[in-house]
Amino acid sequence: MRRPFIAGNWKMYKTNSEAEETIRYLKDKLKEIENVDIMIAPPYTALTIAAGITAGSNIYLGAQNVHYENEGAYTGEISPPMLVSAGCRYVIIGHSERRQYFGCTDKDVNLRLKSAVRSGLKTVVCIGEKLEERESGKTFDILSSQLSESLKNLSEEEKNMLIVAYEPVWAIGTGKTATPDIAEEAHKYIRGKIADMYGRDFASGVRILYGGSVKPDNIRDLMAQDNIDGALVGGASLDAESFSKIVNF
Repeated sequence: MRRPFIAGNWKMYKTNSEAEETIRYLKDKLKEIENVDIMIAPPYTALTIAAGITAGSNIYLGAQNVHYENEGAYTGEISPPMLVSAGCRYVIIGHSERRQYFGCTDKDVNLRLKSAVRSGLKTVVCIGEKLEERESGKTFDILSSQLSESLKNLSEEEKNMLIVAYEPVWAIGTGKTATPDIAEEAHKYIRGKIADMYGRDFASGVRILYGGSVKPDNIRDLMAQDNIDGALVGGASLDAESFSKIVNF
């Protein structure tokens, strides 16, 4: 049985004081949750504050991105050891906004995944198609290509630190949500592709999250699907009450 995983990606929102208020609320509101893994990914500036508040709680800390080098002349970047020292246990890699606005490629994702795991970080690798790709019937081709390159040549350790997030780009921040059937179809394909790459036993255990306008009123139907194991929540994770309802699906 795959354990549900609900992650909140705060993107470029919340000052330190706003983050502290939200995290303290979540820590109290979710303290009784035992059957769901919970992760929040605040902006870098709030990671140390978040680590102090969540220490010893059932809320894990993640980052929204990471570089593949441990150090160097990479102005504005953050390395895996830096994230670990800030208290992170997880990192999101290859989010569609990183791909769209900052040129992140599948090769970059693969490098970052391997580097993150070497430092002990569990990875949430994001994949998903654009609207025009779905409308032209290329969804599975895009997913296959992204998975083949992003998850290329993974070691046993790297596989064991992997979570996949399917985020149809056309449903992120648009208010549009893939129906449970559409999301399940994609998740089933993804699991099958991973089985082709690394075997059915591994694929049956890997967690695949759905991301794309997840809200309290659609999370239950999404989680009822056989191959949806959790959610990567964007906008709705910024509101503590809303995110708490999603975790309590």
